Amino acid sequence: MRVLHTSDWHLGRAFHRESLIAAQGAFADHLVETIRAERVDVVAVAGDVYDRALPSVDAVALCDETLRRLVAEGVRTILISGNHDSPRRLGFGADLMDAAGVHLRTDPARAGEPVVVGDVAFYGIPYLEPEVVRAPWELAERTHTAAIEHAMTLIRDDLAGRGTRSVVLAHAFVTGGESSDSERDISVGGVSHVPVSAFAGVDYAALGHLHGRQRMSDSVRYSGSPIAYSFSEANQVKGSWLVDIGPDGFTGAEFVPAPVPRPIARVRGHIDDLLGSPKWTRYEEHWLQVTLTDPVRPKGAMERLRLRFPHTLALAFDPEGAGQGPSRVPRIVGRPEIDVALDFVRAVRDEPADDEERRLLREAVEACRVKETAV
Repeated sequence: MRVLHTSDWHLGRAFHRESLIAAQGAFADHLVETIRAERVDVVAVAGDVYDRALPSVDAVALCDETLRRLVAEGVRTILISGNHDSPRRLGFGADLMDAAGVHLRTDPARAGEPVVVGDVAFYGIPYLEPEVVRAPWELAERTHTAAIEHAMTLIRDDLAGRGTRSVVLAHAFVTGGESSDSERDISVGGVSHVPVSAFAGVDYAALGHLHGRQRMSDSVRYSGSPIAYSFSEANQVKGSWLVDIGPDGFTGAEFVPAPVPRPIARVRGHIDDLLGSPKWTRYEEHWLQVTLTDPVRPKGAMERLRLRFPHTLALAFDPEGAGQGPSRVPRIVGRPEIDVALDFVRAVRDEPADDEERRLLREAVEACRVKETAV
C-alpha cells in the first residue's frame, strides 16, 4: 500500500499579508498529480487543515474542491484536526463523508476506532489539549505525553485483536523536533513535548505540527507544511512523504518535493550594496526579509529597496557598531509628544526629521489626541 503523508496545509494563511490561496491551490494540483503518478492508495493529512478555527470562505472552498478531486481519483483520504483547526467545525458531517472515502477524525474519543483500508488500519489522534481530555480520560498528569500515551493505549488495545498493519496520524510536538517561527506554541495547558517512544507498536506514525520535514525515526516522521509560512523556513524543502506499507509493515519512504510558489530568502547588508551589487540579482524575484546594517538608518528604505526587490515584505535594522558606546536614556515624562517623536527620529537616523516628516508626525499626534478625547 502507498500512503501520501502530508500535513499543515493552513488553508487561508497569508505570508506577511500576501495571499497564498493561489499557491495552496497549486499544491492541490501537485497532490493530485502525485497521486496519479505514484499510484497512491491513501492520503493522510496530519492536522492543521485550516489556518484558523473560523476559516475564510476562500479557504473552505479550496478544501472542498481538493477533497472532491481526491474522491474522484479513487483514493481514501484521512484527516485529523490540528491545534489551528476547530475540531467541531472541521468534523462536521464526518459520518456522512465516510461513505465518500473522506474520513475526518477530530474527536479524541474515537482515537481507537480505525479506518481500515485493505489490510492496514489507520488511526487518527487529533490535537489533544491536555486540559480538555484530562477529566474524561482520567489522566494522572496534565501533559501532552499523558494524553498521547492514553490515545496510543486505546490504539494498541484495538490492534491486539486485528493482526493488521497500522498507521497512526497525530498532531503533536515530538521531543527533538526542530520548530520554526510560523508554528503556534502548544505549551499552554501542560508540558508540550512527547517522546518518540510514545508511538511504539505501530508500523508508521504520520506526524503534523512542525513545519519542516523531519525523520524522528525510520517510521516516525513529520512531512512539514507544503509551503513556507515564515522566513525561518527559507532553507527548508517542502513536500510530502510517499510511504510504502508492505505485508510485514513499513518498508520505506521517499520525499516528494512540492512546487515553490515564490522562493523566500533573508538578506542583510548596507542599502547601497544591496541596491547596486550584482551579487544580489538572484534575489530580485524572491519574497525577502531585509536587514539593513547601515550605521545610520536610511531614509525611505522600503521604497528604495522595492525598486530593485519588488517583493520585499519585511524590513529590519541592525546598525553596525550599535550598543558599543554609552547609552543615554532621553527624558520622556512631562515633555510634549511631538518632541519625543522628533527625538526618536533623530536618535535612530542621526539627523533631524525634515519638514514633511515633522508635518506627518504632528498630524499623527493630533489624531491621537482627537481619538482620546472622543473616547
